[in-house]
Amino acid sequence: MSAVEKRLAELGLTLPDVVPPLAAYQPAVRTGNYIYTAGQLPMVKGSVPATGKVGAEVSAEQAKELAAVCALNALAAVKSVVGDLDKIVRVVKVVGFIASAPDFTAQPGVLNGASELLGEVLGDKGVHARSAVGVTVLPLDAPVEVEILVEVQD
Repeated sequence: MSAVEKRLAELGLTLPDVVPPLAAYQPAVRTGNYIYTAGQLPMVKGSVPATGKVGAEVSAEQAKELAAVCALNALAAVKSVVGDLDKIVRVVKVVGFIASAPDFTAQPGVLNGASELLGEVLGDKGVHARSAVGVTVLPLDAPVEVEILVEVQD
């Protein structure tokens, strides 16, 4: 078990299986020392635990928790390519898409769920640049989707 996975266990978390693609793409691809993940939905055991718009059907706090699930799924996608999460040099960038009610403007707070999880799990290696974007709708009516860019060592 890698040090990263031991840290996940200390936090009471388990790295999930990679979420199978919903269309014609790969969950993650590597080019050089970088791994780009596809957008990861908050899938848990094959389904999205909550659907709808943040600020309407889904609370900001619930969406923040779902963003953490997305980040965990992104780490699983990274592992599927690199084999060992201890090879992560740093998380370079996180992009979060938040399906938002028309008057919802707290997208950065929702994406903190992913950012905080990456920081708790990876320490300084988890500190990253990011963008939090409000959108009208996401696949499967998910409230949040997260993609990450990670630098890894050979």
